[in-house]
Amino acid sequence: MVQHASDYAVPESNRRHPTRRDFLKASTVAAAGAAGLARVSLARTAHAAGSDIIKIGMVGCGSRCPGAAVNAMNVDKGVRLVAMTDIFADRVKNRREWLRKAKPAQVAVHDDHCFSGLEGYKHVLECVDVVLIACAAKYHPVYLQAAVEAGKHVFVEKPHAIDPPGVRQVTAACELAKKKRLSVMSGLHSRHHPGYRETVKRVHDGAIGEIVAVEENFLRGPYGLYYRQPKQTEVEYQFSNQYHFAWLCGDDVAQSLVHNVDRATWVMHEQPPVKAHGMGGRSASFGEVYGNVFDHHGVVYQYANGVRMYAFCRTENGCYNDSDSILLGSKGRCNLTHCIIEGATKWRYHPHKGANENPYDLEHAALFSAIRSGNPINCGDYMARSTLVAILGQLTCYDGRELTWEQVAKSDFVFTPRVEDVRLDTEPPVRPDAKGWYPVPMPGMQPLKI
Repeated sequence: MVQHASDYAVPESNRRHPTRRDFLKASTVAAAGAAGLARVSLARTAHAAGSDIIKIGMVGCGSRCPGAAVNAMNVDKGVRLVAMTDIFADRVKNRREWLRKAKPAQVAVHDDHCFSGLEGYKHVLECVDVVLIACAAKYHPVYLQAAVEAGKHVFVEKPHAIDPPGVRQVTAACELAKKKRLSVMSGLHSRHHPGYRETVKRVHDGAIGEIVAVEENFLRGPYGLYYRQPKQTEVEYQFSNQYHFAWLCGDDVAQSLVHNVDRATWVMHEQPPVKAHGMGGRSASFGEVYGNVFDHHGVVYQYANGVRMYAFCRTENGCYNDSDSILLGSKGRCNLTHCIIEGATKWRYHPHKGANENPYDLEHAALFSAIRSGNPINCGDYMARSTLVAILGQLTCYDGRELTWEQVAKSDFVFTPRVEDVRLDTEPPVRPDAKGWYPVPMPGMQPLKI
Protein backbone atom coordinates (compact mmCIF):
# COMPACT_ATOMS: atom_id res chain seq x y z
CA MET A 1 0.00 0.00 0.00
CA VAL A 2 1.28 3.46 -0.89
CA GLN A 3 1.54 5.78 2.11
CA HIS A 4 0.95 9.33 0.94
CA ALA A 5 2.41 12.37 2.64
CA SER A 6 -1.07 13.47 3.65
CA ASP A 7 -1.61 10.11 5.35
CA TYR A 8 1.43 10.29 7.63
CA ALA A 9 0.91 11.58 11.16
CA VAL A 10 3.10 11.77 14.25
CA PRO A 11 1.48 9.76 17.06
CA GLU A 12 -0.70 12.04 19.16
CA SER A 13 1.28 11.23 22.30
CA ASN A 14 4.42 12.61 20.66
CA ARG A 15 2.96 15.64 18.96
CA ARG A 16 3.96 18.98 20.47
CA HIS A 17 2.44 21.54 18.11
CA PRO A 18 -0.42 21.76 15.58
CA THR A 19 0.49 20.60 12.09
CA ARG A 20 -0.61 22.17 8.82
CA ARG A 21 -3.27 19.47 8.56
CA ASP A 22 -4.63 20.44 11.97
CA PHE A 23 -4.88 24.03 10.84
CA LEU A 24 -6.67 23.00 7.65
CA LYS A 25 -9.30 21.11 9.63
CA ALA A 26 -9.95 24.13 11.83
CA SER A 27 -9.70 26.81 9.19
CA THR A 28 -12.97 26.04 7.42
CA VAL A 29 -14.79 27.42 10.45
CA ALA A 30 -12.36 30.29 10.98
CA ALA A 31 -12.20 31.34 7.34
CA ALA A 32 -15.25 33.58 7.52
CA GLY A 33 -13.31 36.22 9.44
CA ALA A 34 -10.40 36.19 7.02
CA ALA A 35 -12.70 36.30 4.01
CA GLY A 36 -13.49 39.91 4.88
CA LEU A 37 -10.00 40.80 3.73
CA ALA A 38 -11.13 40.06 0.18
CA ARG A 39 -14.11 42.43 0.24
CA VAL A 40 -12.34 45.28 -1.49
CA SER A 41 -12.57 46.54 -5.04
CA LEU A 42 -10.25 45.00 -7.60
CA ALA A 43 -7.19 46.95 -8.71
CA ARG A 44 -5.77 46.87 -12.22
CA THR A 45 -3.11 44.28 -11.62
CA ALA A 46 -2.25 40.79 -12.79
CA HIS A 47 -5.67 39.23 -12.37
CA ALA A 48 -9.06 39.38 -14.01
CA ALA A 49 -9.59 43.15 -13.95
CA GLY A 50 -13.25 44.09 -13.83
CA SER A 51 -14.19 40.84 -12.12
CA ASP A 52 -14.21 39.63 -8.54
CA ILE A 53 -12.68 36.35 -9.68
CA ILE A 54 -8.98 35.57 -9.24
CA LYS A 55 -7.90 32.42 -11.05
CA ILE A 56 -5.29 30.27 -9.35
CA GLY A 57 -3.35 27.25 -10.53
CA MET A 58 -1.39 24.54 -8.74
CA VAL A 59 2.08 23.32 -9.69
CA GLY A 60 2.40 20.15 -7.65
CA CYS A 61 -0.32 17.76 -6.46
CA GLY A 62 1.32 16.01 -3.53
CA SER A 63 0.13 16.87 -0.03
CA ARG A 64 1.25 20.48 0.23
CA CYS A 65 0.00 22.33 -2.84
CA PRO A 66 -3.63 21.20 -2.37
CA GLY A 67 -3.37 22.49 1.20
CA ALA A 68 -2.15 25.85 -0.07
CA ALA A 69 -5.07 25.97 -2.51
CA VAL A 70 -7.52 25.38 0.35
CA ASN A 71 -5.85 28.18 2.35
CA ALA A 72 -6.24 30.54 -0.61
CA MET A 73 -9.90 29.65 -1.07
CA ASN A 74 -10.54 29.95 2.67
CA VAL A 75 -9.51 33.59 2.80
CA ASP A 76 -10.89 34.87 -0.50
CA LYS A 77 -14.26 33.71 -1.78
CA GLY A 78 -13.42 35.19 -5.20
CA VAL A 79 -10.62 32.69 -5.72
CA ARG A 80 -11.23 29.96 -8.29
CA LEU A 81 -8.92 27.02 -8.80
CA VAL A 82 -8.85 26.51 -12.57
CA ALA A 83 -5.67 24.55 -13.41
CA MET A 84 -3.45 21.84 -11.91
CA THR A 85 -0.30 20.00 -12.85
CA ASP A 86 1.98 17.32 -11.46
CA ILE A 87 4.56 14.89 -12.80
CA PHE A 88 1.90 12.19 -12.44
CA ALA A 89 -1.53 12.50 -14.09
CA ASP A 90 -3.24 10.28 -11.51
CA ARG A 91 -2.21 12.60 -8.69
CA VAL A 92 -3.82 15.52 -10.54
CA LYS A 93 -7.13 13.70 -10.89
CA ASN A 94 -7.11 12.39 -7.30
CA ARG A 95 -6.33 15.77 -5.80
CA ARG A 96 -8.92 17.47 -7.97
CA GLU A 97 -11.61 15.19 -6.57
CA TRP A 98 -10.46 15.85 -3.01
CA LEU A 99 -10.50 19.61 -3.60
CA ARG A 100 -13.93 19.49 -5.23
CA LYS A 101 -15.29 17.92 -2.06
CA ALA A 102 -13.50 20.43 0.16
CA LYS A 103 -14.41 23.55 -1.87
CA PRO A 104 -17.16 22.67 -4.37
CA ALA A 105 -18.07 26.28 -5.16
CA GLN A 106 -14.51 27.34 -5.89
CA VAL A 107 -12.93 24.44 -7.76
CA ALA A 108 -13.45 24.77 -11.52
CA VAL A 109 -10.72 22.59 -12.99
CA HIS A 110 -11.93 21.05 -16.24
CA ASP A 111 -10.27 18.04 -17.82
CA ASP A 112 -8.45 20.19 -20.37
CA HIS A 113 -6.84 22.14 -17.50
CA CYS A 114 -5.39 19.03 -15.87
CA PHE A 115 -1.77 18.79 -16.98
CA SER A 116 1.08 16.41 -16.23
CA GLY A 117 4.76 15.83 -16.91
CA LEU A 118 7.75 18.12 -16.57
CA GLU A 119 6.29 20.75 -18.92
CA GLY A 120 2.84 20.96 -17.34
CA TYR A 121 3.69 24.13 -15.40
CA LYS A 122 3.91 26.08 -18.66
CA HIS A 123 0.28 25.31 -19.45
CA VAL A 124 -0.84 26.31 -15.95
CA LEU A 125 0.87 29.69 -16.34
CA GLU A 126 -1.12 30.34 -19.51
CA CYS A 127 -4.51 30.29 -17.79
CA VAL A 128 -4.15 31.72 -14.27
CA ASP A 129 -3.58 34.99 -12.41
CA VAL A 130 -1.80 33.43 -9.42
CA VAL A 131 0.33 30.28 -9.32
CA LEU A 132 0.86 28.14 -6.21
CA ILE A 133 4.18 26.27 -6.36
CA ALA A 134 4.77 23.32 -4.03
CA CYS A 135 6.51 20.39 -5.67
CA ALA A 136 10.04 18.96 -5.68
CA ALA A 137 12.01 21.88 -4.24
CA LYS A 138 14.71 21.56 -6.91
CA TYR A 139 12.17 23.11 -9.27
CA HIS A 140 10.96 25.97 -7.07
CA PRO A 141 13.45 28.59 -8.37
CA VAL A 142 12.79 27.68 -12.02
CA TYR A 143 9.02 27.76 -11.68
CA LEU A 144 9.12 30.98 -9.65
CA GLN A 145 11.19 32.67 -12.33
CA ALA A 146 8.92 31.40 -15.11
CA ALA A 147 5.81 32.61 -13.27
CA VAL A 148 7.18 36.10 -12.72
CA GLU A 149 8.37 36.35 -16.32
CA ALA A 150 4.83 35.38 -17.36
CA GLY A 151 3.40 38.21 -15.24
CA LYS A 152 1.84 36.05 -12.52
CA HIS A 153 1.63 36.54 -8.77
CA VAL A 154 3.21 33.66 -6.89
CA PHE A 155 2.97 31.65 -3.70
CA VAL A 156 6.05 29.42 -3.40
CA GLU A 157 6.53 26.85 -0.67
CA LYS A 158 9.72 26.28 1.27
CA PRO A 159 12.46 25.41 0.69
CA HIS A 160 12.70 28.04 -2.01
CA ALA A 161 15.88 26.45 -3.34
CA ILE A 162 18.20 23.57 -2.42
CA ASP A 163 21.58 24.98 -3.50
CA PRO A 164 23.31 28.40 -3.75
CA PRO A 165 22.66 28.99 -7.50
CA GLY A 166 18.99 28.27 -6.82
CA VAL A 167 18.94 30.93 -4.10
CA ARG A 168 20.46 33.44 -6.51
CA GLN A 169 17.77 32.56 -9.05
CA VAL A 170 15.09 33.15 -6.39
CA THR A 171 16.60 36.55 -5.57
CA ALA A 172 16.67 37.55 -9.24
CA ALA A 173 13.05 36.44 -9.76
CA CYS A 174 11.89 38.41 -6.70
CA GLU A 175 13.72 41.53 -7.91
CA LEU A 176 12.02 41.18 -11.28
CA ALA A 177 8.67 40.80 -9.48
CA LYS A 178 9.27 44.14 -7.76
CA LYS A 179 9.86 45.83 -11.12
CA LYS A 180 6.71 44.24 -12.55
CA ARG A 181 4.65 45.04 -9.43
CA LEU A 182 3.85 41.39 -8.83
CA SER A 183 3.41 39.79 -5.42
CA VAL A 184 5.58 36.91 -4.21
CA MET A 185 4.55 35.14 -1.01
CA SER A 186 6.78 32.70 0.87
CA GLY A 187 5.61 29.50 2.52
CA LEU A 188 7.72 30.33 5.59
CA HIS A 189 4.48 30.77 7.48
CA SER A 190 5.99 31.69 10.88
CA ARG A 191 6.22 35.32 9.76
CA HIS A 192 2.40 35.44 9.67
CA HIS A 193 1.69 33.77 13.03
CA PRO A 194 0.15 36.48 15.28
CA GLY A 195 1.61 34.96 18.43
CA TYR A 196 5.08 34.67 16.97
CA ARG A 197 4.94 38.23 15.70
CA GLU A 198 4.04 39.61 19.10
CA THR A 199 6.63 37.44 20.83
CA VAL A 200 9.43 38.47 18.46
CA LYS A 201 8.50 42.12 18.92
CA ARG A 202 8.85 41.78 22.68
CA VAL A 203 12.18 39.98 22.32
CA HIS A 204 13.40 42.76 20.04
CA ASP A 205 12.23 45.28 22.64
CA GLY A 206 14.51 43.63 25.23
CA ALA A 207 12.17 41.32 27.16
CA ILE A 208 14.91 38.71 27.61
CA GLY A 209 17.88 41.08 27.36
CA GLU A 210 20.67 40.29 24.90
CA ILE A 211 20.33 36.95 23.14
CA VAL A 212 23.25 34.70 24.09
CA ALA A 213 22.22 31.41 22.42
CA VAL A 214 19.46 29.82 20.35
CA GLU A 215 18.28 26.20 20.28
CA GLU A 216 16.22 24.98 17.33
CA ASN A 217 14.60 21.56 17.00
CA PHE A 218 12.59 19.85 14.27
CA LEU A 219 12.40 16.25 15.46
CA ARG A 220 9.79 13.83 14.17
CA GLY A 221 9.28 10.50 12.43
CA PRO A 222 9.75 9.91 8.69
CA TYR A 223 7.12 11.47 6.47
CA GLY A 224 5.92 11.34 2.89
CA LEU A 225 6.94 7.73 2.26
CA TYR A 226 5.94 6.61 -1.24
CA TYR A 227 6.66 3.02 -2.22
CA ARG A 228 7.74 1.96 -5.70
CA GLN A 229 4.90 1.19 -8.10
CA PRO A 230 4.96 -1.27 -11.01
CA LYS A 231 6.37 -0.02 -14.33
CA GLN A 232 7.86 3.16 -12.86
CA THR A 233 11.20 4.21 -14.23
CA GLU A 234 13.87 4.88 -11.62
CA VAL A 235 13.48 8.64 -12.06
CA GLU A 236 9.70 8.41 -11.82
CA TYR A 237 10.05 6.52 -8.55
CA GLN A 238 12.44 9.10 -7.16
CA PHE A 239 10.09 11.92 -8.16
CA SER A 240 7.17 10.12 -6.52
CA ASN A 241 9.19 9.75 -3.30
CA GLN A 242 10.99 13.08 -3.66
CA TYR A 243 11.24 13.93 0.05
CA HIS A 244 13.82 11.15 0.35
CA PHE A 245 16.17 12.07 -2.48
CA ALA A 246 18.56 14.95 -1.85
CA TRP A 247 18.85 15.99 -5.51
CA LEU A 248 15.11 16.74 -5.48
CA CYS A 249 14.40 17.93 -1.92
CA GLY A 250 17.73 19.18 -0.55
CA ASP A 251 17.44 16.94 2.55
CA ASP A 252 15.93 17.78 5.91
CA VAL A 253 17.84 20.88 7.04
CA ALA A 254 16.65 22.70 3.93
CA GLN A 255 13.31 20.90 3.80
CA SER A 256 12.13 21.17 7.43
CA LEU A 257 14.61 22.87 9.75
CA VAL A 258 14.38 25.89 7.44
CA HIS A 259 11.28 26.95 9.42
CA ASN A 260 13.35 27.08 12.59
CA VAL A 261 16.32 28.87 11.07
CA ASP A 262 13.91 31.37 9.54
CA ARG A 263 12.53 32.15 13.00
CA ALA A 264 16.06 32.44 14.37
CA THR A 265 17.12 34.74 11.52
CA TRP A 266 14.06 36.90 12.19
CA VAL A 267 14.95 37.09 15.89
CA MET A 268 18.57 37.93 15.02
CA HIS A 269 17.40 41.02 13.10
CA GLU A 270 17.93 39.29 9.75
CA GLN A 271 21.68 38.96 10.32
CA PRO A 272 22.96 35.67 8.84
CA PRO A 273 25.57 33.54 10.62
CA VAL A 274 29.19 33.99 9.57
CA LYS A 275 29.97 30.26 9.60
CA ALA A 276 28.68 26.83 10.57
CA HIS A 277 29.80 23.30 11.26
CA GLY A 278 27.61 20.24 11.47
CA MET A 279 27.22 16.50 11.48
CA GLY A 280 24.67 14.00 10.31
CA GLY A 281 24.06 10.59 8.83
CA ARG A 282 21.79 7.56 8.65
CA SER A 283 21.29 5.54 11.83
CA ALA A 284 17.77 4.11 11.92
CA SER A 285 15.96 4.47 8.58
CA PHE A 286 17.11 1.72 6.22
CA GLY A 287 15.54 0.42 3.04
CA GLU A 288 14.65 1.60 -0.44
CA VAL A 289 11.82 3.91 0.61
CA TYR A 290 14.19 6.10 2.65
CA GLY A 291 16.19 7.06 -0.44
CA ASN A 292 19.56 8.73 0.08
CA VAL A 293 18.86 11.41 2.69
CA PHE A 294 20.19 11.55 6.26
CA ASP A 295 17.83 10.73 9.12
CA HIS A 296 19.54 13.08 11.60
CA HIS A 297 21.45 16.38 11.47
CA GLY A 298 23.04 18.73 13.98
CA VAL A 299 24.29 22.18 12.98
CA VAL A 300 26.08 24.85 15.01
CA TYR A 301 25.78 28.31 13.47
CA GLN A 302 28.02 31.11 14.74
CA TYR A 303 27.14 34.81 14.41
CA ALA A 304 29.47 37.80 14.21
CA ASN A 305 28.60 38.83 17.79
CA GLY A 306 29.55 35.39 19.16
CA VAL A 307 25.99 34.07 19.55
CA ARG A 308 25.60 30.44 18.55
CA MET A 309 22.53 28.68 17.25
CA TYR A 310 22.34 24.94 17.93
CA ALA A 311 19.97 23.43 15.38
CA PHE A 312 18.81 19.81 15.15
CA CYS A 313 16.50 17.81 12.93
CA ARG A 314 15.67 14.11 12.90
CA THR A 315 13.30 11.80 11.00
CA GLU A 316 13.30 8.61 13.09
CA ASN A 317 10.46 6.66 14.64
CA GLY A 318 10.26 5.87 18.35
CA CYS A 319 12.26 8.93 19.41
CA TYR A 320 11.62 12.19 21.24
CA ASN A 321 9.72 14.65 19.04
CA ASP A 322 9.97 18.43 19.28
CA SER A 323 9.70 21.51 17.06
CA ASP A 324 10.52 24.29 19.52
CA SER A 325 12.51 27.48 19.00
CA ILE A 326 14.22 28.37 22.30
CA LEU A 327 15.89 31.77 22.84
CA LEU A 328 18.27 32.20 25.78
CA GLY A 329 18.88 35.79 26.87
CA SER A 330 20.88 37.68 29.46
CA LYS A 331 17.68 38.49 31.40
CA GLY A 332 15.46 35.53 30.62
CA ARG A 333 14.41 32.98 28.05
CA CYS A 334 11.73 32.60 25.41
CA ASN A 335 9.98 29.60 23.94
CA LEU A 336 9.00 31.25 20.68
CA THR A 337 6.84 28.41 19.39
CA HIS A 338 4.80 28.45 22.62
CA CYS A 339 4.87 32.28 22.76
CA ILE A 340 6.16 32.30 26.37
CA ILE A 341 8.71 34.63 27.96
CA GLU A 342 10.21 33.84 31.38
CA GLY A 343 12.80 35.48 33.62
CA ALA A 344 12.88 39.20 34.46
CA THR A 345 9.78 39.54 32.26
CA LYS A 346 7.00 36.99 32.53
CA TRP A 347 4.54 36.96 29.64
CA ARG A 348 2.44 34.58 27.59
CA TYR A 349 0.56 35.25 24.37
CA HIS A 350 -3.19 34.65 24.43
CA PRO A 351 -4.95 34.16 21.08
CA HIS A 352 -7.64 36.66 20.22
CA LYS A 353 -11.03 35.06 20.70
CA GLY A 354 -12.87 34.49 17.44
CA ALA A 355 -9.96 35.58 15.24
CA ASN A 356 -8.47 33.41 12.52
CA GLU A 357 -4.87 33.00 13.70
CA ASN A 358 -4.02 30.17 11.33
CA PRO A 359 -0.70 31.33 9.75
CA TYR A 360 -1.27 29.11 6.71
CA ASP A 361 -4.48 31.01 6.00
CA LEU A 362 -2.99 34.37 6.97
CA GLU A 363 -0.08 34.18 4.54
CA HIS A 364 -2.64 33.80 1.76
CA ALA A 365 -4.82 36.53 3.22
CA ALA A 366 -1.82 38.86 2.96
CA LEU A 367 -1.13 37.73 -0.62
CA PHE A 368 -4.66 38.16 -1.94
CA SER A 369 -5.22 41.41 -0.07
CA ALA A 370 -2.06 42.74 -1.74
CA ILE A 371 -3.23 41.59 -5.15
CA ARG A 372 -6.66 43.15 -4.79
CA SER A 373 -5.36 46.42 -3.37
CA GLY A 374 -2.70 46.83 -6.03
CA ASN A 375 -0.01 47.14 -3.33
CA PRO A 376 2.31 44.19 -4.03
CA ILE A 377 3.86 42.16 -1.23
CA ASN A 378 7.30 40.65 -1.83
CA CYS A 379 8.97 38.26 0.62
CA GLY A 380 12.08 37.77 -1.48
CA ASP A 381 14.52 39.23 1.03
CA TYR A 382 13.89 36.82 3.90
CA MET A 383 12.98 33.98 1.53
CA ALA A 384 16.47 33.97 0.07
CA ARG A 385 18.31 34.67 3.31
CA SER A 386 16.65 31.99 5.42
CA THR A 387 16.90 29.45 2.61
CA LEU A 388 20.64 30.06 2.32
CA VAL A 389 21.08 29.71 6.09
CA ALA A 390 19.46 26.28 5.83
CA ILE A 391 21.58 25.34 2.80
CA LEU A 392 24.75 26.38 4.67
CA GLY A 393 23.76 23.97 7.44
CA GLN A 394 22.90 21.15 5.05
CA LEU A 395 26.14 21.42 3.09
CA THR A 396 28.36 21.49 6.17
CA CYS A 397 26.66 18.30 7.39
CA TYR A 398 27.28 16.59 4.04
CA ASP A 399 30.84 17.87 3.65
CA GLY A 400 32.15 17.61 7.20
CA ARG A 401 34.17 20.83 7.05
CA GLU A 402 33.34 24.15 8.67
CA LEU A 403 31.88 26.38 5.97
CA THR A 404 31.43 30.15 5.93
CA TRP A 405 28.39 32.15 4.89
CA GLU A 406 30.42 34.01 2.26
CA GLN A 407 31.87 30.78 0.90
CA VAL A 408 28.46 29.17 0.41
CA ALA A 409 26.77 32.36 -0.84
CA LYS A 410 29.28 32.55 -3.70
CA SER A 411 29.39 28.80 -4.37
CA ASP A 412 28.35 27.24 -7.67
CA PHE A 413 27.64 23.88 -6.02
CA VAL A 414 24.45 22.30 -7.40
CA PHE A 415 22.64 19.05 -6.79
CA THR A 416 22.97 17.42 -10.21
CA PRO A 417 21.50 16.77 -12.64
CA ARG A 418 20.54 20.35 -13.43
CA VAL A 419 16.86 21.02 -14.04
CA GLU A 420 17.36 21.52 -17.76
CA ASP A 421 18.99 18.08 -18.03
CA VAL A 422 16.23 16.12 -16.31
CA ARG A 423 13.82 13.94 -18.27
CA LEU A 424 11.64 11.10 -17.06
CA ASP A 425 14.00 8.65 -18.75
CA THR A 426 17.16 10.38 -17.48
CA GLU A 427 19.86 8.49 -15.59
CA PRO A 428 19.37 9.44 -11.91
CA PRO A 429 22.32 10.53 -9.75
CA VAL A 430 21.83 7.60 -7.36
CA ARG A 431 20.65 4.01 -7.81
CA PRO A 432 19.93 1.31 -5.24
CA ASP A 433 22.35 -1.52 -4.53
CA ALA A 434 21.48 -5.21 -4.48
CA LYS A 435 19.61 -4.80 -1.16
CA GLY A 436 17.63 -1.84 -2.52
CA TRP A 437 19.56 0.72 -0.43
CA TYR A 438 20.76 4.00 -1.88
CA PRO A 439 24.21 5.45 -1.09
CA VAL A 440 24.19 8.40 1.32
CA PRO A 441 26.77 11.22 1.56
CA MET A 442 29.92 10.41 3.56
CA PRO A 443 31.20 13.48 5.44
CA GLY A 444 34.97 13.79 5.41
CA MET A 445 35.33 11.17 2.68
CA GLN A 446 33.45 12.81 -0.16
CA PRO A 447 34.13 16.58 0.06
CA LEU A 448 31.79 18.80 -1.91
CA LYS A 449 33.04 21.22 -4.55
CA ILE A 450 32.16 24.40 -2.68
